[in-house]
Amino acid sequence: MTGSTDPFGDIEELIDVMTGGLEPSGDLAVDVADTGDEFVAVADLPGYAREDIDVQLTDSTTLTLSASRETETVEEADRYVTRERHGQSITRQVGLPEPVVETEASATYENGVLTVTLPKQTTTDDGGTDIPVN
Repeated sequence: MTGSTDPFGDIEELIDVMTGGLEPSGDLAVDVADTGDEFVAVADLPGYAREDIDVQLTDSTTLTLSASRETETVEEADRYVTRERHGQSITRQVGLPEPVVETEASATYENGVLTVTLPKQTTTDDGGTDIPVN
């Protein structure tokens, strides 16, 4: 053998290119569809209230989703046999393959499903710009 090679190196590089170098997270799965004129990102966030969800475009190609929730206050007199419910906070960044128009992005949250619509930036190619030579 002439040297060790990483059999997964090409796959990891491809994942970096496809996700814009952002690490995928197992906590919040996000589907991003390209519908032609826009990207539509869909994430399941059951159990969260609308006001607990934050959606941001950190730049024209990076979508950040985060959500947090707290459980009710526990009184000392309460006795639990099992207590598995607790507060939770999740954050996920998703790299977009093309820039979007940040001011035209919109989000809806219905029945535990967050849908973010991100119109793509369009460029009108009119043959370029003439620069006069003085």
